[in-house]
Amino acid sequence: MNFESISVVGLEKNTGKTETLNYIIKKLNKKIGITSIGIDGESIDQVTTTPKPEIKIKEGTIFATAEKFYKQKKLTAEILSVEDSLRTSLGRIVIAKALDNGKVILAGPQSTVKIKELIKKIKSFGTEIVLIDGALSRLSPASPVITDAMILATGAALTININELVKKTKHIVNLIQLKECENSEKLFNLEDGIYSISENIEKLPIKSLLTFKSLEKHILEYGKKIYITGALTESFLKHLTKQKKLKDVEIIVKDFTKIFVSPETFNLYIKKGGTIKVLKKTKLVAITINPYSPRGYMLDSDEMKRRLKEVIDIPILNVREDELCLK
Repeated sequence: MNFESISVVGLEKNTGKTETLNYIIKKLNKKIGITSIGIDGESIDQVTTTPKPEIKIKEGTIFATAEKFYKQKKLTAEILSVEDSLRTSLGRIVIAKALDNGKVILAGPQSTVKIKELIKKIKSFGTEIVLIDGALSRLSPASPVITDAMILATGAALTININELVKKTKHIVNLIQLKECENSEKLFNLEDGIYSISENIEKLPIKSLLTFKSLEKHILEYGKKIYITGALTESFLKHLTKQKKLKDVEIIVKDFTKIFVSPETFNLYIKKGGTIKVLKKTKLVAITINPYSPRGYMLDSDEMKRRLKEVIDIPILNVREDELCLK
């Protein structure tokens, strides 16, 4: 696993993200740094009130968490830095080195800019790889602008209907694997807005897709290639699918975390000939599965893996049973 940073993202709470993190920490023979966007590592899930795995870190690990949770750590540590510029609602970010094995609650900054700054700071203490804890509701750490790669955790907590689970997981994978657009460098530094891209780049007179219906003419009359700096919405894509054909229609977004559309609308748009591309693509390393639901249900692990492997061509494993090749 030759990446400098990896995000571990759960498609839903209790899909096995923390177990995946613990597995990676245990298996990696490298100097690890770790933090979170938001809060993770509580022993009791705050939503379902069910027990959840704590994050177990090894001696020598560099970890970053808010002051409140640093004081609650279950290990001995040496403080390396206290970041005044990286304040959270739970206090300043403390960067420390674990002096023995133990457990921590992680809480990091929630903005893209600040998490990038924190990763850089963690790397300055000699880490070879930085792990970022994430969740689908806060997918920004999976953005390729922040981390080199990601691992996706899915499972019965998402849905106990295996057909739905496969459909929802496949949809996210489809978004992650969207192709990069050509000549993306000329779009990176454009200010926020909606743009028509041809030989020239024309900024449309709306700030976001929330007001696309206020345009004087149909948006495709401005051009068939559209770049959106913000979110690609369900209502906008549905509007486009009302066209008979969408051949040559291309929507460009910064990365997959900016896409908020249902599998049905996405698939209809693609079926009609439309394409969606990204400025920068995320490297999806693996998918981990958790067959257990916090409500007491259990799916068949082998069946989950088989069904997912039929439609997804990347490693899929249950970290309690299988081995992921980590270097």
